[in-house]
Amino acid sequence: MRARAGPRRPPYSGGVNLDLVTVVVEEYGPAIDFFVGALGFELVEDSPSSTGDGRPKRWVVVRPPGGRTGVLLARADGDGQAAVVGRQVAGRVGFFLRVDDVDSAYGRMVSAGVEFVTAPRVEPYGRVAVFLDIAGNRWDLLGPTG
Repeated sequence: MRARAGPRRPPYSGGVNLDLVTVVVEEYGPAIDFFVGALGFELVEDSPSSTGDGRPKRWVVVRPPGGRTGVLLARADGDGQAAVVGRQVAGRVGFFLRVDDVDSAYGRMVSAGVEFVTAPRVEPYGRVAVFLDIAGNRWDLLGPTG
């Protein structure tokens, strides 16, 4: 359903920032190792937490160096969540990592064991290569063409 057009008002009174996106993973440890070790993200937070019904879990946030938006690594809780590990966006690319030098990042990531679905190529929107995260989700590694 589309919102009705009306008088244009500022939607927020202050600054707005997309803070976190969630990636559902099988286990915390291998996911942290992948995002920090292979992708070079920073571990921002790893704190004990609990589910709505009191079971223990962790609040694990990683973030690209210098980035504002982080990734919440959420361990699958139950069959429904386990079923979407690696398929959060139905096999499409759902996450985008922008870098200054695609070829350099590609080489470093390949050396770190990251699985690429495509080699770097030029598209109208920039240089791009598709890789899989630890859960099997597709990411675009994006950068300028030249």
